[in-house]
Amino acid sequence: MAPPAAIENRVVFLGDSITDYWKLADYFPGKLYLNRGIDGQTTPQMLVRFRQDVINLHPKVVVVLAGTNDVAGVTGPARNEDIEANYASMAELAQAHGIRIVFASVLPVHNYTPDAKESFARRPRERILALNTWLKDYCATNGLVYLDYFSALIDNKGVLKKELADDGLHPNAAGYKIMAPLAEAAIEKALALDSQR
Repeated sequence: MAPPAAIENRVVFLGDSITDYWKLADYFPGKLYLNRGIDGQTTPQMLVRFRQDVINLHPKVVVVLAGTNDVAGVTGPARNEDIEANYASMAELAQAHGIRIVFASVLPVHNYTPDAKESFARRPRERILALNTWLKDYCATNGLVYLDYFSALIDNKGVLKKELADDGLHPNAAGYKIMAPLAEAAIEKALALDSQR
């Protein structure tokens, strides 16, 4: 794909099924937002395709939503330190190519429905919280934008609000509706940082 025109704010959303299932055009009409979510992926898999799915598309910003499948061990056991190293590598690659990176928090999960029990059991809240704390600190230390979906999606028990995900893991339309303006604000913040350079 050709580099964007100077005025074009191309943004890549990189992630797993939560990104893959998000119909970006419905939530961000008229925006050049490209969906590069792949169902079931973990951070090492995203890192492997970072060149083709992010760098080669020449976006101004990349929004990374990852980590939930790592915590669940979808591609094998992963320590938080390994996940954090993958995040850091993505950030360094993006910065080397003049791309602003937005790190989204790992989303909360719930166990309010029978379908949700397994996803919830495989994603301990402590690990999600630890990763999100690391991400927030990493962004603050490195001048990156942290996108906090987690706080906006939890209920008073600290888990994902029941009405936002039928299966306890993947946001439904109501969940994405909450996430969209948060993502938009984070992208605007990243673009503003870009203009200050």
